[in-house]
Order: sequence, then C-alpha cells, then structure tokens
Amino acid sequence: MEQLGKREASRRRILDSARTVFFREGFEAANLDEVASLAGVAKGTIYRYFESKAELYVAVLVHNADAFVSRMRNKIDPSLSPDKQIKRIGLFYFKHYCENREYFRIFWAIENQRMIGGLPDAVVRAVTDLWSRCLQILADQITRGVREGCFRPCDPWEMANIFWIVANGLIQTEEQPERSGLRARELEGVFESAMEVLIRGLGPEASA
Repeated sequence: MEQLGKREASRRRILDSARTVFFREGFEAANLDEVASLAGVAKGTIYRYFESKAELYVAVLVHNADAFVSRMRNKIDPSLSPDKQIKRIGLFYFKHYCENREYFRIFWAIENQRMIGGLPDAVVRAVTDLWSRCLQILADQITRGVREGCFRPCDPWEMANIFWIVANGLIQTEEQPERSGLRARELEGVFESAMEVLIRGLGPEASA
C-alpha cells in the first residue's frame, strides 16, 4: 500500500509538472527533460508511467477535463428556471476562462490545422470528448426548458452548439488585440449581452 502511494504521488508530480510545461509551451515545443526536472524525477521515470510524450499530454488533458466538467455540473441548481440556469453556466464558463486562460489555450490548439497534424488522435479525441460532455450539460437544460414551456420546440443539441460557438468566439477575441479593439465594451458585458440575446431567441415568442 505504501509503495502504491509513492507511485501515485510520483505520477501526480509528473502530471502537475507536465501541465505547467504543456500549458506554457504547447505540445510540440514541450520538453520532457524540463517536465522531469520540475517533477524531481529522472526522465526515464516518466516512461514508467507514460509510454510517450503524446500519452502524457492526453493524461493532462483528461485530468483537467474531468475536473472542469465536474465543476460545470456542480453549477446546476434545480431550483433555477432553465433560462437562469443557462446564464449561470455561461457565467461559470466566462469566469473559468478569466482565471485559467492557459487551460483554454491548450484546448484551442487543435483548431489550428497545422497543429492538429502534430497531435495524436487520442489528444483530439480527449478534447472533443470534453466539448461533447459540456454541450450535453447545456443541451439538457435546453431540453428541460422546452419540456416546461419556457423555450420553443427546437433541437437542443444544435442550440447548445450555437451557444458554445458564440461563447468561444467572443472569448477568443480577447486573445487577439486587433479583434478585442473592435469591441465597444469590455468582454464580460458583451458576453452577457450575447447570452441574453440567445436565450431570448429560445423563448416561445421568438417562434411567432
């Protein structure tokens, strides 16, 4: 049992160190020598736990994805109406970006076609799995809204995708000074306004 505890502690140090290096350097530029140094282990020790740099990258993504999805699910409050619940989820997403910008950048890397060519399929699957799980949380709230008459009949998955695309599109403007300079207001205000417009578009009156 004690040996198992040491192995788990060593694995966790490697994951934490890899997260730091991958988030700063990206997949291609990340150096496993630096990961090993930060973790306080020999480089060969990394390969006792992970067969390759790609497998380590996937492990970092999956670990952080699970934590992110759990936090998103914890924002669900059954006492809130569907529209208020969606606003709550959107606010969580925005604040999480503000507090963890490196986390978002590592996932956005796969949208770069040149970068995708350098990433293994398992990494891309890990990211798309995260997107799917987050979309399902949002789609479930839209489904509930339709069922309770708060929203007009629609395809919840399609609507969730629209919310997701708008939210990420707005957030990514913050990463490019040329695009952020086009906004008349701070990102948070624009983000909230966009969520409000989309939620109103789901209302029964919008189908009239």
